Amino acid sequence: MRNAMLGLAALALAGCQSAPEALPPAAPEPALGPVALPSSSAVIDQSVTITPPSKGVPTQYAAFSGIWAGRLEGMYEGKLAVQTVSPKGKVAVTYAWGDLADNRPGVADGTGKIVGNTLKLERLPNGADATFMMLPDGTLSGTYTLAGQTYTGAFIRQ
Repeated sequence: MRNAMLGLAALALAGCQSAPEALPPAAPEPALGPVALPSSSAVIDQSVTITPPSKGVPTQYAAFSGIWAGRLEGMYEGKLAVQTVSPKGKVAVTYAWGDLADNRPGVADGTGKIVGNTLKLERLPNGADATFMMLPDGTLSGTYTLAGQTYTGAFIRQ
């Protein structure tokens, strides 16, 4: 009798178990419109102007004048606008950077000095130090140091 009861219980349990019902197909989700992603690019405002160097500015200094763009370590965007160059190598600049490690995109006006073929900017407001060396092919080799980390890259005139 006991075995019969167990058999009936097993049969009853088996009858209660059934294959899960197939769920109706999910309704397609509405397509999302364009999503604005945060900017990670280096952007120099269009109001930044470049004053051509005067005739008294040595050619090696005048070569730095203009807007330059490059990538540090091949991935971090930077832009340098050398706005004015004096006969003694003093410069006024605007430097813009994109995402760089924990440093969000930004822009800063500054000054610097050209000595030989190297332009060294005064420390930027974000604490970075930047130097740019003019190479024989007319490009700049940039070095950007921030929080003990140094990044390098090539910059070309825009």
